[in-house]
Amino acid sequence: MQPTQKKPLTAFTVISTIILLLLTVLFIFPFYWILTGAFKSQPDTIMIPPQWFPKMPTMENFQQLMVQNPAMQWMWNSVFISLVTMFLVCATSSLAGYVLAKKRFYGQRILFAVFIAAMALPKQVVLVPLVRIVNFMGIHDTLWAVILPLIGWPFGVFLMKQFSENIPTELLESAKIDGCGEIRTFWSVAFPIVKPGFAALAIFTFINTWNDYFMQLVMLTSRQNLTISLGVATMQAEMATNYGLIMAGAALAAVPIVTVFL
Repeated sequence: MQPTQKKPLTAFTVISTIILLLLTVLFIFPFYWILTGAFKSQPDTIMIPPQWFPKMPTMENFQQLMVQNPAMQWMWNSVFISLVTMFLVCATSSLAGYVLAKKRFYGQRILFAVFIAAMALPKQVVLVPLVRIVNFMGIHDTLWAVILPLIGWPFGVFLMKQFSENIPTELLESAKIDGCGEIRTFWSVAFPIVKPGFAALAIFTFINTWNDYFMQLVMLTSRQNLTISLGVATMQAEMATNYGLIMAGAALAAVPIVTVFL
């Protein structure tokens, strides 16, 4: 057997590799700076020239974050909102996508076109009606004021409809012949086929909800009901010079997102 010959490096390969490495450093550096800054003392965070590594790592910023602010309550609020929204969006979107893909009824195409059009609308367009509905329901400044408006996510319905298109119609008809109802057919036949889309939607929804600063800012006002993102923003407004404390809050807020990616 002849040994495999290595392809010679071209100028394009070298340049593209260097560019990719530079872009990687560019994207990773903010996270590195936040993480190292969270373990620096206050004088070290504003030192010029800056310290690239904390000489004497300290947990003082995290201690102040927990003592001076309800940081764990903020964290719990963010986790609760993200998990509940993820569950409800996945449940409603998978059912709606299945119906739009495999059921035939009057106005089906028009309804799907409405979902597609809704994907193009920014949240600012429907903000006033949402706030009025939330106030009418009496849930303003509660966690449900953030959760309920996010349940009908058009992208989730669109994504699950595309995955549901791959369900063989013959399997659904066989399930009906065997006496399965609609719910049993969906759960036993359709759902196992669309599991990859369901998992992708769960990840998208969790990240989108966790990072939805705008909706949380509008719907939540009291300090105890804030999310970790809003809490860090209020610390920046009140203590703009305490960069170590702010970086500690930002590092704490990034933990769930990094965990999801890993």
